[in-house]
Amino acid sequence: MTTTASLSEETDSPYALSHLDALESEGVHIFREVAGEFERPVILFSGGKDSIVMLHLALKAFAPAAVPFSLLHVDTGHNFPEVLDYRDRVVAEHGLRLHVASVQDYIDAGKLRERPDGTRNPLQTVPLTEAIQEHRFDAVFGGGRRDEEKARAKERVFSLRDEFSQWDPRRQRPELWQLYNGRHAPGEHVRVFPLSNWTELDVWQYIAREHIELPEIYFAHEREVFQRSGMWLTAGDWGGPREDESVEKRLVRYRTVGDMSCTGAVDSDATTLPSVIAEIAASRLTERGATRADDKLSEAAMEDRKREGYF
Repeated sequence: MTTTASLSEETDSPYALSHLDALESEGVHIFREVAGEFERPVILFSGGKDSIVMLHLALKAFAPAAVPFSLLHVDTGHNFPEVLDYRDRVVAEHGLRLHVASVQDYIDAGKLRERPDGTRNPLQTVPLTEAIQEHRFDAVFGGGRRDEEKARAKERVFSLRDEFSQWDPRRQRPELWQLYNGRHAPGEHVRVFPLSNWTELDVWQYIAREHIELPEIYFAHEREVFQRSGMWLTAGDWGGPREDESVEKRLVRYRTVGDMSCTGAVDSDATTLPSVIAEIAASRLTERGATRADDKLSEAAMEDRKREGYF
């Protein structure tokens, strides 16, 4: 019979993994599984914190060898300059190959049309799916986490997409005992989410533990912003502000980064990792719920886009 004392001794064992160690181990395992099962994987990398942690796990999974995958970024043309600078610096530092699928190129070619609200996040689906088809990627790593949004909470770690890159929740496969099924027909591919079981707080705690560099946009700084739909948006040539919207300088930071037209800043004085972690621990709103306008278009906005091929 197990006693309370023996349970305590097991918990305090020097061989017990912390929750961050367990999450890291799972992520590394997923990367190695994909390397063994697939021929042409690719990592979605935007320079946002989740993709940064995902790349960090990939570097750990294959060290001291190089990461055997290339990177893919769907550039909306409205990305934050600080994040793009960071992306290019990391790619150069690690000698990685980066594919860029440009939304602006598709608009210039007449394949996509600007939305009246100026938001380009929903326009990423076509460049993403065509890049996957062009390069014949059979596994695509994404930084989605189940705690972000209810549609993402439905995802498995290995999520099958059909030949049109569409997602059918009914085709989800069981993943008992961390056994992942990568079987797919020609033309299909699998979306892979190594951070599925992480929370936003886990991500920040891991960044602090691993001393991972981030774009400065994630920490409090003075910025010219204007208010729209209850969010502080960055002024820019993407379509904001309107005549009735006034620009002001505020101390803000970003919890998530994406298209400037739909990613809001939050008022914050958190300039260090410990202060950011304390702020996240006290928050009762998910990062996407608090700062992403494209997820507020409808109750099923994310799920509708996922069905069409979005992450």
